[in-house]
Amino acid sequence: QVQLVESGGGLVQAGGSLRLSCAASGSIFSIITMGWYRQAPGKQREVVADITAVDSTTYADAVKGRFTISRNNARNTVYLQMNSLVIEDTAVYYCYVRTNYRWVLNDYWGQGTQVTVSS
Repeated sequence: QVQLVESGGGLVQAGGSLRLSCAASGSIFSIITMGWYRQAPGKQREVVADITAVDSTTYADAVKGRFTISRNNARNTVYLQMNSLVIEDTAVYYCYVRTNYRWVLNDYWGQGTQVTVSS
């Protein structure tokens, strides 16, 4: 089991920046990927970015060049630096981790943190 605690959401004006953090605890030795999804009102949850244990990153096209994902393995924490925010970035952001324990994959999710971008 892995527990996730997110922080850093809030209200920001368009063009501004926010940094999300997600701290993992529990069976952290089995984590292979950490990342962020988001869900806007009336829309499906979509991947924003993820990062593997060897720091390989992927980003959604909508956030490339504006968002940066990073992880601190010593602190078992993943970050999402969001710059040049636009109104379309408004959503609930969910941290997730994928674990691999004895070749069984599991996904765990945080409780979500609201990001609201105003004009």
